[in-house]
Amino acid sequence: MDTGNPDRLFTFPSGHSHPSAFCDLVTLIVSECRPTAWMQPEHRRILEPCRHPTAMVEISAVLKLQFTAVRILHVDLHDAGRITARHPRATRSAASLPDTALLEKVPHGLGGL
Repeated sequence: MDTGNPDRLFTFPSGHSHPSAFCDLVTLIVSECRPTAWMQPEHRRILEPCRHPTAMVEISAVLKLQFTAVRILHVDLHDAGRITARHPRATRSAASLPDTALLEKVPHGLGGL
């Protein structure tokens, strides 16, 4: 007999089972409105920390919900225009990366302070 905690079950009235909008762990979410009384509690809780860009993984940790559940809630809010998603910019080339030699000198310089 299993005596561990049961897995949390989630039911969202919107009917989404798979997120339609692209988002991953590092996608930044920004709220476009303030929470209202008619919103689901989870939706209100997402909007609060997202007044400033907040990564999906941070939202998941704050809400103490699985990332997949947060992604589904994200779709509801995104489709309603309540949040926007900002995807991290990919590096275009190795030439646009910081100089490795300089980065290696930083810890030594900080140690000398």
